[in-house]
Amino acid sequence: MANREKNKKTLLELAKLPENSCCADCGAADPDWASYTLGIFVCLNCSGTHRNLSTISRIKSIRLDFWDDELVQFMKSNGNRAAKNFYEKYVPVFYYQPQPDDCEVLREQWIRAKYERKEFTEEKTERPYTAGVYEGMLWKKGKDNGQFLERKFVLSVHDFTLKYYKEDESKGPKATISVKGLNATFQPEKIGHAHGLQITYSVDDHTRNLFVYHKNGWEIVNWFNAIRAIRHVYLKTAFPTASDGDLIPWITRSYLKEGYMEKTGPLVRVPPHRWFSLSCFFDAIELGVVFIGSENHGYSVRECVPKGTRGNKWKCGVIVETPDRQFVFMCEQERDQREWVEALKTVISKPMMPQDYTSKIITLLIRCANVAKHKWGVKKK
Repeated sequence: MANREKNKKTLLELAKLPENSCCADCGAADPDWASYTLGIFVCLNCSGTHRNLSTISRIKSIRLDFWDDELVQFMKSNGNRAAKNFYEKYVPVFYYQPQPDDCEVLREQWIRAKYERKEFTEEKTERPYTAGVYEGMLWKKGKDNGQFLERKFVLSVHDFTLKYYKEDESKGPKATISVKGLNATFQPEKIGHAHGLQITYSVDDHTRNLFVYHKNGWEIVNWFNAIRAIRHVYLKTAFPTASDGDLIPWITRSYLKEGYMEKTGPLVRVPPHRWFSLSCFFDAIELGVVFIGSENHGYSVRECVPKGTRGNKWKCGVIVETPDRQFVFMCEQERDQREWVEALKTVISKPMMPQDYTSKIITLLIRCANVAKHKWGVKKK
């Protein structure tokens, strides 16, 4: 008969081993759950997806559930490292591997790709998102009425473009977007759909966005990784001497922080609530972009309860000081205020990298605006 306390102690010790101390799927620290059919330790969020793969993965709590001796022995014989070596052996270098804070569809499709479809157990020359051309229908948000309409999109490595079409394809694409400045990030809350994807690009020094989704989670994640695949090819072509390690962070970039704030000032009677995004890829200099540099270039951020501003209903202030001026933003809650200050301090505390001093980057920023000191920006919509 199994010794409940002994087996629990063994499982907890296994979970503390370096190779098992993070979730096998998203990397979250201190996983409390395990798949006793796959032999892996996972976090609470990822365990939910595993429960939906009952023919492949069976889940138990390592603290609360009863474990038979043979199941504990199976966990000892396997573990996260062994699973990674098998199920992730041939993950493409550009393929996005979810982090703990990523949205559900990214985690779910990563888990299904590994254990259900076994996409990475064999070396394959082509996958749907590596074919060079990826096309299909996506639901796109209209610019005028905000309604989502089905549109055809075509992504091509041959001319490094993303095109989309209206109803009559014979008239040609409605827009042709260069992959050069393309970015994609999942924004389910902003878009109002669990599979919402935001595609960002620049036109004439202005940032533009497409908001799209697909009803099928597998399909929208394939689109995301198809964009990453072509971006990777483009970057390898543009920077042939750069390593994959240097290029991967620039394939697609997520927003560091987003949310509503009020931008206040002494002449503003009723400051509007605006959506702000803190990002590292607003290369275009345009109205509504505030560039954030490092501390040693005269940038700072702090919490405040500003006096002298008029009309603002929100009272939790954030002051951003730049070499040229002071910006005052108001948050609705103290938690939002703390999160914005922490995110901005993270950016400001980072020293500029040696490559930021190269003539190419300095020329790009100086040509656009004399105040540009860093590639990080806060953008308001």
